[in-house]
Amino acid sequence: MLNIKDYDNSYENKWCPGCGNFGILNAMKDAFVKLGKYPHEILIVSGIGQAAKTPHFMNCNMFHSLHGRALPIATGAKIANHNLMIIVSSGDGDCYGEGGNHFIHAIRRNIDITVLVHNNKVYGLTKGQASPTADIGVKTKSQPNGVISEPFNPLHIAISLEAGFVARGFSGNKEHLSILIQEGIKHKGFSLIDILQPCVSFNKMNTFNWYKKRVYEIDETSHDMFDYQKAIKLAKEWKDKIPIGILYKNNRASYTEQISSIKDVPLILQKRRIEKEIFL
Repeated sequence: MLNIKDYDNSYENKWCPGCGNFGILNAMKDAFVKLGKYPHEILIVSGIGQAAKTPHFMNCNMFHSLHGRALPIATGAKIANHNLMIIVSSGDGDCYGEGGNHFIHAIRRNIDITVLVHNNKVYGLTKGQASPTADIGVKTKSQPNGVISEPFNPLHIAISLEAGFVARGFSGNKEHLSILIQEGIKHKGFSLIDILQPCVSFNKMNTFNWYKKRVYEIDETSHDMFDYQKAIKLAKEWKDKIPIGILYKNNRASYTEQISSIKDVPLILQKRRIEKEIFL
């Protein structure tokens, strides 16, 4: 019977003790087990950063790509084999900074992948520079007088572009995060789960306790996930109260569903037509 240990491997994990990434890693394994997905059925694609090391610590298919380039790799893999379950594990710098343009166009195409962004508001791998989501006034080694640029709001951007599934999780709430990951995977289309992930080494403001005092779960019984305006309002809520849960959904067709030549049979299972045309 499938269990969490089926996703373990022997690769040494060097994340800092107490890192928020551990909560995300455990929630991913829990979600995969509850969905009944075996390691050979999963591909995790990552870019560069501490979050991008996540697939190193799991027994499944993986592709560790260039900085900010996880989404194009995942897009290509999905077009080649849309039966494969594809997860992108990225950080806020990797996905919203270096990969920002890919982020926009993956949403526009509605590629059927699940994107987990470990959002700690810093570049943790390179020791703590401000990332695109850092709040105004936050001081770092490279911004000693404080950040002056407006923070990037990924949820607002994703909803504005009509992403199919937009949610926010918290790495300190593994059970809730596991449910969000399961729902994101089951959604047929682009799924974004922005995950509040405290960096214990380089972000001394947005700590576990800071988040625990502010995060609250969206009441799914009263929140209409298909209501665009309410979702935008939730996406802008920050500071004293921070909502976690599914903010927005829509059911527009995914990219591969709209391509008649591959929607029924994955590209990898089709005959090599070009080769036949050339040599016969």
